[in-house]
Amino acid sequence: MGGYGAAVAIEAAPSARGFIRSHKAFARLWTARTVSFLGDSVGLVALLLYVANDTGSALAVAMLMLVGDFAPQLLSPIAGAIADRVDRRLVMIACEIGQALAVLAIAITLPPLPVLLILVALRSVLATVFQPASRAAVPSLVADAHLPRANSLIGAGTHGLDVLGPLVAAALLPVLHIRGLLLFDAATFAVSALLLVTLPRLPRPVREVPTTVLGDAAEGLRYLWRHKVIRVVALGFCAIVAFNGVDDVALVFLAKDALQQGDSAASVLYAGVGAGLMVGFAVVARWSGRVPMVVLLLIGYGVSSLGNLLTGLAWALVAAFGMQFVRGAGIAATDTAHNTLIQRVVPEPLLGRVFGNLYGAVGVAAGLSYVLGGLVLDATGPRFTLIAAGAGGLLVTVVVAAVLPGRLRSEAVHLGPSAQPVP
Repeated sequence: MGGYGAAVAIEAAPSARGFIRSHKAFARLWTARTVSFLGDSVGLVALLLYVANDTGSALAVAMLMLVGDFAPQLLSPIAGAIADRVDRRLVMIACEIGQALAVLAIAITLPPLPVLLILVALRSVLATVFQPASRAAVPSLVADAHLPRANSLIGAGTHGLDVLGPLVAAALLPVLHIRGLLLFDAATFAVSALLLVTLPRLPRPVREVPTTVLGDAAEGLRYLWRHKVIRVVALGFCAIVAFNGVDDVALVFLAKDALQQGDSAASVLYAGVGAGLMVGFAVVARWSGRVPMVVLLLIGYGVSSLGNLLTGLAWALVAAFGMQFVRGAGIAATDTAHNTLIQRVVPEPLLGRVFGNLYGAVGVAAGLSYVLGGLVLDATGPRFTLIAAGAGGLLVTVVVAAVLPGRLRSEAVHLGPSAQPVP
């Protein structure tokens, strides 16, 4: 990548504990996000159990996932605009308090499905607003050279708890029951809000001309499309997810049908992804200072896609577990590279909108992958689906590798530490 992605030759970074201890404000943000993500993961298990037990309907469970994951992403442009209009610390605090109240209401009342879906949708909208504000806050809390490490630590503390959360829920369920798990979830949001109160006040953009939220949202969408580098990254990320997102569905059928294993085998495959994520984030956190972010991005795309392709070829459960471990490590590299690249390229006043728009589009791409990939899965089977998904992801990786360097040169973007934002 030449000068456009050159890394600074530095020694291996200190331990994660040492980094967190030396960056106290970042440590509070990291702890707040980790605590609330743990509670959210536990709460999701409780909600799934409650809906399944109360209704006995797979459609009801699907509706819960739809209002919790997919529908709020449609509001991402507005969520990002809010993150760019208000002190991001206050945005995060308000969102955590709102989520605590919504989950508390569910825990106290255990409402019928229509009311439950409304409360879950409210909580999910607040989470959608929280995410771009928290990602945009990181450059205000750590130096530019430390962004890859900070982003990888946040990834480990959030994605990693997607793995630990169900285990914690399983341990607590016999004691706390469903209502208790939901109260635990609400309490973690409250703790997160208290931690965020201690953050310094974060920068708020100065506006010479008054604007509206909708106007800011539209400006964010225009910027995402006009900026050649960000456009390639956004389209590449969405294409990778559109191809590979189906593995969330296909792994169940691979374990039970192709590999002739029981229900527990599917859990083993999902655990492989989680283990890969944890190890991947640890490796990236330790050595990301030596790797250009564009290179890390392409490695993440290629490794995660190759993991799915090889999973489709796996002859035994242990081999499929290993390939999903590889996929998880690739996802960790992708996550760190995307966040760091955007934080270095995008001007600070637009960070919230770019993050909101990008991850909202990725959420939509994941939804499309579930639907279209499910049709392919029914027609061909899990092996072909995973092989096709991985091959498609590798093709996207090649295209991005061919296009992105030229876009970097045309925009005169430098992605090493201490790079200045390019308008």
